Amino acid sequence: MVPGFTYVRAKSVADGVRQLAAPGAKLHAGGTDLLGCLRDGVFKADRLISVSGLKELRGIAPVPAGGLRIGALTTHAQVVADKTINERYRALAQASAAVASPQLRNQGTIGGNLCQRPRCWYFRGDFHCLRKGGDHCYAEGGENQYHAVFGGHKCYIVHPSDTAPALIALGARVRIAGPGASRVVPLASFFVGPAKMITKETILEKREILTEILLPAAEPDLRSSYRKVRARGSFDFALAGIALALLIKDGKVARARVVFSGVAPVPWRSEPVEQAITGKALTPDVVAAAAEAGVKGAEPLEKNGYKVPLLEGIITESLLALA
Repeated sequence: MVPGFTYVRAKSVADGVRQLAAPGAKLHAGGTDLLGCLRDGVFKADRLISVSGLKELRGIAPVPAGGLRIGALTTHAQVVADKTINERYRALAQASAAVASPQLRNQGTIGGNLCQRPRCWYFRGDFHCLRKGGDHCYAEGGENQYHAVFGGHKCYIVHPSDTAPALIALGARVRIAGPGASRVVPLASFFVGPAKMITKETILEKREILTEILLPAAEPDLRSSYRKVRARGSFDFALAGIALALLIKDGKVARARVVFSGVAPVPWRSEPVEQAITGKALTPDVVAAAAEAGVKGAEPLEKNGYKVPLLEGIITESLLALA
C-alpha cells in the first residue's frame, strides 16, 4: 500500500521548482517508478508535486540549429512512433521500444527513464544498504547475479535506463530548471557513480527538474543502434546491452561512441572499444579485437561472471550488424 500524501499540481515549471522546497516534497511526472518506490518504502514523500499536466514539457520538435528537442514528459510510445527519430536517431527509437511493456511505454516518460532509481533488490527491499544511508552493500557477498561488473566501488547497482546509453552515444544534452537560471549539461555528466556519491544517481538537486533532452543534428553518415539482452523477452531490465553511434566514411569508422547498459552503476562508455574501431573498417578481425578490449577490466562478482562473455558477444554482433 502506498502511504498517504498531499498531491499538488504545478501550474508551471517555475511553480514546480517553488513547490519542491516544501519538506518531504517529491516530483511526480509519469509516476511509473515513483509510486513503486513509495509502495516499497524506498523513500517517503509527504507531498507530491505533479508536473504531468504541463504541456511545455511534452513533445518532439526540431530546433533552429538542427537536431531535436524532446520534452521530458514525452512518453516512450511517442518516441518510438516519431518518424525523425526512427530515421536519424535509430538507437533512441530502439532503446525506447525496449523499455518495459506497451502499457508502461504509454505512461512512462523519457525524463523519468533517465531519473529512475536503481532496481537492486537490496535497495528496493527491506535492507538498510549503503545507498539508503547504511554501512553495508549486501550485493557484494549476496545474491549478485544481476549486478555490476564495471565501476562498482562499494555499491554494485546497475543503471536501469535503456534510453540513457542511447542518448549518450548520440551526444545528447539535458536542460535542468532550478531556483536560478536553467542550465544545460551533457547527459554523460548528468549521472553520478558511487565513487563520487553513493546515495544519489544524478546531479539533480532537491529543487531541480529535468525539463528537456536536446539532440544534436544527425550527420548523414551516422549509423546507430541499441540492443539489450534480458532474462525475459519483454518487460525486463538489461542483463547487458550496448548503444552504438558510429560515423562511417569511406568504409571506415571516423568517430565512435559506445555505451554499455546493464553492467555498471552509470551508463558505461567504453573508450577501449571506440579506440579499437576508430579509423578502421569493421572487419571480423577488428570487431573481435574490439569485443575483447571491451571486456578487459571487468570485475565480476561471485554470481555474475556470465555477463563478461555475454557482453563480448553483444559487442561483436552489434558492430557486425552496423558494418
